[in-house]
Amino acid sequence: MTSVMGLLEERERAAWVRAEELRGESERVLAELVEEEAVLERRVISRTELVEALAAPAADVREPANEPRGAAPGHGFRRGAKG
Repeated sequence: MTSVMGLLEERERAAWVRAEELRGESERVLAELVEEEAVLERRVISRTELVEALAAPAADVREPANEPRGAAPGHGFRRGAKG
């Protein structure tokens, strides 16, 4: 026959194990939350930038001075390139 004290200790151990499992799970969930909030922030910024760009009058949009007309930024002509 199991003693009352033994039953209580067994339940205590089970509760301790479950609490440890939940702590580990909560750490994983919090890490995922931090990552997803960063994604959300980038997407909100992207949408805000797009809305601002689309709302700007065409006269306000200027091409970069160092890029050839019609070239995408960072895709200018290279010296010595053939083609």
